Amino acid sequence: MLQPKHFFLLPALLTLLAIIIFPLLFTVRVSFSSWDVYQAGLDYIGARNYLRVFQDTRFWESLLRLSVMSAISVSLQYTLGFALALAVWKQTKGGRLFRVLFLVPMMTTPVVMSVIWRTMFHESLGPVNDLLSVAGIGPVPWLSSAAGAFASVIIVEVWQWTPFMFLLLLAGLVSLPREPYLAAAIDGAGPWRTFWQVTFPLMAPISIGAVIIRLIEASKIMDTVYVLTSGGPGTATETPSYYIYIRGLRDFQVGYSAALSITYLVLMIVSLTIISKLLMRFLIGKDS
Repeated sequence: MLQPKHFFLLPALLTLLAIIIFPLLFTVRVSFSSWDVYQAGLDYIGARNYLRVFQDTRFWESLLRLSVMSAISVSLQYTLGFALALAVWKQTKGGRLFRVLFLVPMMTTPVVMSVIWRTMFHESLGPVNDLLSVAGIGPVPWLSSAAGAFASVIIVEVWQWTPFMFLLLLAGLVSLPREPYLAAAIDGAGPWRTFWQVTFPLMAPISIGAVIIRLIEASKIMDTVYVLTSGGPGTATETPSYYIYIRGLRDFQVGYSAALSITYLVLMIVSLTIISKLLMRFLIGKDS
């Protein structure tokens, strides 16, 4: 039974419908049309766009590329973020200063950050190759070779989003109970054993949440690739988001790009659900 207080939810519900549900439903409708720059209107063409998606090897290659990129970058972010969180966790002198400094990369605008890193990775004028030349290495073709460009995107992602992992994991460490550590000290457990048998199991739920959040964000990587490599050289760093942008806003194949978007959304929901369940099962021993 509706009560007067329920009407206070109406503005939030209308906002949700306006910015989420309606665009999603409209995208689904567009995906079944032939809307492009040459033909106006939403002429219904059935599942023709989706059949084209399954035959589009460039899209599936970009999806595989993103999977590898996300797995490497998120793993490095988690490892480095956990290490930094452990280092700052019980540190008293200068702890607050380090916490602020570690968050600076995350507070940098992605586009500005990518422009800076593109300058740093310049093959002849960039400081990265200058530093490597001191060690007798280089010059490394960071942005002009497939392997170099792929590594560059991962480096930039790790540099920018490791502070996010650090922040979440540090919050989790601060909230851990003291009793298990007192019991471990009584049993004579050293730092390494205490970490693997006390800290890491207690941090498993927070770790899973942090990893899933970062995988969701990594699946949407677009601005870094756009500014840093433009998907190149060739398609070496092209991600599904960037490929959908090319099809929709460069080739103006709006109907097909909508089908790509819906397919990509479904794939991400399914894959992230499976990953979260696997992490829960292996790290916590629960299926949900």
